[in-house]
Amino acid sequence: MKNNIEISEDLNRRIEMLTSRSTLTRDQIIEDALSHGRSLAWQEKWIAGVQAGIEAADHGDFANEEEIAAVLNKYSQA
Repeated sequence: MKNNIEISEDLNRRIEMLTSRSTLTRDQIIEDALSHGRSLAWQEKWIAGVQAGIEAADHGDFANEEEIAAVLNKYSQA
């Protein structure tokens, strides 16, 4: 069932920005926010982090073996 709602221009702009920066549709972004409590701010931060990680990888910025071992050791002791 489709529902039509009125949302502010600011929210419309933010949703459109998220759709342009991800593979999600407008409906998927709204449904994710409503179903899983992931606010637009959370989604914006998530997508920015993913894009930053991709850009870092594209520039060859990867964790070295010692850094990986430190993370694995940190969480294996928990």
